[in-house]
Amino acid sequence: MYIKEIKISNFRNFKDASVPFHEGVNVIIGHNNTGKSNLLRAIGLVLGYSDGRRLGTSDLFYETDVATLQQRSPRIQIILVLHRSDGEELDSAEMGLFSGMMTDPVLSEETQLRYEFKLDDTQEDNYKTDVARATTAKDIWKIINHDYIRFYRSYRSGGSQMAGVSVNDALGQIDFQFLDAIRDVSHDLYAGYNPLLRDVLNFFIDYSVKNDTTKTEDEIKEQLKALRDDFVQQSRPLMQTLQDRLQDGKNVFLKYALDTGATFNGAVPNFDGEVTENEMFAVLRMIIKYTVGIEVPATYNGLGYNNLIYMSLLLAKMQADSSVTYMKRNAKVLSFLAVEECEAHLHPAMQYKFLQFLQDNNANGHVRQIFMTSHSTQIASAVKLDDLICLTSPVLGQINVGYPRVIYREDNVEDVISKQYVQRFLDATKADMFFANRLIFVEGVAEELLLPVFARYMNKNLTDEHVLVVNMGGRYFNHFLKLFDTNNPYTINKKIVCLTDIDPCRKKKEPDGEYEVCYPYEYNIDTENYDYKHHADAEVDQYADHPNIRFYRQDVKYGKTLEYDIMRENPDCELLLTNSVSNKKEIKAMMAEQDVNEMISKMRSSEANTRIKASIGVSGWSDEEKRKALLASRYLNSVSKGSNALELNVALMANLEESAADRKEFNVPKYIVDALTWLLS
Repeated sequence: MYIKEIKISNFRNFKDASVPFHEGVNVIIGHNNTGKSNLLRAIGLVLGYSDGRRLGTSDLFYETDVATLQQRSPRIQIILVLHRSDGEELDSAEMGLFSGMMTDPVLSEETQLRYEFKLDDTQEDNYKTDVARATTAKDIWKIINHDYIRFYRSYRSGGSQMAGVSVNDALGQIDFQFLDAIRDVSHDLYAGYNPLLRDVLNFFIDYSVKNDTTKTEDEIKEQLKALRDDFVQQSRPLMQTLQDRLQDGKNVFLKYALDTGATFNGAVPNFDGEVTENEMFAVLRMIIKYTVGIEVPATYNGLGYNNLIYMSLLLAKMQADSSVTYMKRNAKVLSFLAVEECEAHLHPAMQYKFLQFLQDNNANGHVRQIFMTSHSTQIASAVKLDDLICLTSPVLGQINVGYPRVIYREDNVEDVISKQYVQRFLDATKADMFFANRLIFVEGVAEELLLPVFARYMNKNLTDEHVLVVNMGGRYFNHFLKLFDTNNPYTINKKIVCLTDIDPCRKKKEPDGEYEVCYPYEYNIDTENYDYKHHADAEVDQYADHPNIRFYRQDVKYGKTLEYDIMRENPDCELLLTNSVSNKKEIKAMMAEQDVNEMISKMRSSEANTRIKASIGVSGWSDEEKRKALLASRYLNSVSKGSNALELNVALMANLEESAADRKEFNVPKYIVDALTWLLS
């Protein structure tokens, strides 16, 4: 069986949430304060894990509605839904563990484990009386903290809500290990007297004998007994040598005992004993042995490596505790591992290695289910989309759960293609999209480089707003929007802006005609011979009223691409004429002219310029719009996107650092202003 779902009510930042899980490794990601750590602690509460601290007022969700608080005392309820694994036999040990708790005994597929932290029933009426006159939530919480939190009790039960079966025996056979984020392995961990290392050594000593499949259980027990007895026999000469060396000193010590009256009725203190293998573990210490022959104590290791060693010991102990051969009736039937911020103290390469280590242990059956929280983009990009669970918190108490496993349907060809594309696309930089608060999807590197500086010209800072610009490398928005479309269940709730070029196109009215880009002033000027269209018409309409996604593009009549619009809206700004602009002198000469005909006279002879001159002459546009279009067309044909965008970014940032008197005017393209205004609202 495995944990299929957790339902949380009124625990810390969870007012009412349901989070699905799956067999294997569950990687829980999201930005800070979305409840990742609290989710792991909620699992631990149900399974009996304790960090030594009793729950208090601060663990209850801070309800602010006075009427709700007056109606009933606040209480925590956490439910784990456990489900039968695919192919699991009905008579398996795990099924037997919950046989009396099935929510539907006929189907025998599912059970529930429940934890509640609530006010004792005998105090409920007193509570209602005391809070009845309170006028603010703050006053009620003071009453709870001062007068009632000490009467709160914890309860655990299983099965249906009505049945309420005791789960103490079942929890005793469930192994839940939790590693929190602030973990610093103690120095004595690597000495044999530490309980964890001692238990592991005790399990793995004579491992080949214990796992000899050619012998019966009785034969194995007899051989192990012989090995232990032989060890004791071999240690006796050492103990006798120790006794001999103590003889003279012992006589002095015993004289003190005689003088103090510690001897009576003929009883005299003495020393005796024998050394067992368990006691000898205490003298062992873990060392790190290098290939060059150097040996150092494990405590000299870095914190990251020591945490990995600690994790290996913990998993080895979980293996030991689940061994029926070793633990008999005390063997753990189900094992769960929770790791908070699994990347702690590990560099990226070790994060990948650690993730693979956990996945292998799960595949080997040593741990039934693994839950790990992470802020690491390396981890997020390395796991399968199916293993990710993304938490977002748009408002206090509202936890949104994104679950890619169910977003992309296996029976839908388009979803399969999209899922494969997203999985390939994700790397350590692109995986940032799971952690940012808001996202801007762009087609290319120019938008990626320029949007942060555009925001600065609007007195905004994308970094401060936790906005990430994601370069799609083309028009592949649809693959990713499925992850974030909140009209569908289990999608990731973030505001998304898609910036795309309107790119007007035309094609000849011929059977084999293909669309080619054209200039805005060429649009619909020859409808007898050409068909025309704009890019992203359908997307703009589809997402016009969407709750969290919008498409933005240039003006329908005058726009074309980002570079085109930058010049069109800044026709007199020489900041745009960076070193990489190929026709810099020509464009600068055109800028100096206000008359369209004079501008045209400055344009050199070329096939592209001939087309521009001819088309703009029959556009019917005003002289002002013609001037802007001429400059924008020449600029567009004179820049390479990447290098020009980088140079323009530098120039615009330098301009921002100038004093107000010396700063040159620059207008951010309107469609980008509109996009950022909506995104940051």
